[in-house]
Formats: sequence, structure tokens, C-alpha cells
Amino acid sequence: MAIEHYDLLSDEGWADASAEQISRVNLWNAGGVLADAPVDVERTLKGNVWVSSKVDTSFHLNGIRLAPSYSLPRRHSNLDGQVIVFGGQFTITWDEDGAEASRTIGPGEFWTITAGTPHVLTAGAEGVTFLETWSEPLANLEITWHETGWVHP
Repeated sequence: MAIEHYDLLSDEGWADASAEQISRVNLWNAGGVLADAPVDVERTLKGNVWVSSKVDTSFHLNGIRLAPSYSLPRRHSNLDGQVIVFGGQFTITWDEDGAEASRTIGPGEFWTITAGTPHVLTAGAEGVTFLETWSEPLANLEITWHETGWVHP
């Protein structure tokens, strides 16, 4: 097909996310990989984070949806990133000059983040649908996850 159309805000094409769908390389802040960390990855993400099968990742994009009021665990990446919100809103919280900073981002708005900046995304009361895009191909993306926000076994 020469042209494909879909609506990112529809319920079509969304599936429960695994950490590997967010990034192929998932590290744990205390060392090692996320799969060996003392957290329950599946219970933390399942039913709270969805990935779009309609978004073509070859364009360095991930389509992500978060459940209402859900906080994606604290993380940072090795690449600069940008998030564009299509529906709902989220609050991003990060450390800046030794103090906590935050900003709420809504539909049509975006934010950029420098590689290595730990942050937490918390969806608003309606949830949030957004695109993440990265400064390099997704094959180069490494996410390092921190202790904050996980369900423990």
C-alpha cells in the first residue's frame, strides 16, 4: 500500500507493552539487566502501558499509551529524546540542579530530554497517548531503569 492511515487515538493496534518493546536494551541502575532486577516487570507494565503496532519504528518512533494516573518507573536513556502528546496529558518529573522539577504536557505539546536525565512520566486522570522519538535508530536505544515505581515480587 502506497499510503496507510490510522488514528493514534483509536483503540486499534494497541497491545500490552513489555520492556523489550519500549527498548531492546533494558538495564538496571544498580548494575546488570532489568530482567535480573528485584522487580516484577510484567506486573508493573501489564494493563498500564501499551505499545502501538501501527507506528513504524523504522522512523525512530514508539507509540506509547499509559493508563490513567499510572507512573512509568523512573528511567533514563543513552539518547536524546522527544515526546509528542496526542491525547490526555502527563506530568514529567526530573532532577534539575539538585532539585526536583516538573512540567505537565498536554495534546499538541512536546518536550525534549537530554540523554542521561532520569525522569518519571505520570499520566493524567484520562491517561495519555504519545509518540517517543529518538536521536538515533531504536536499535541504538538503551533504557536504564531506576528503583522508583516498580511492583516488587
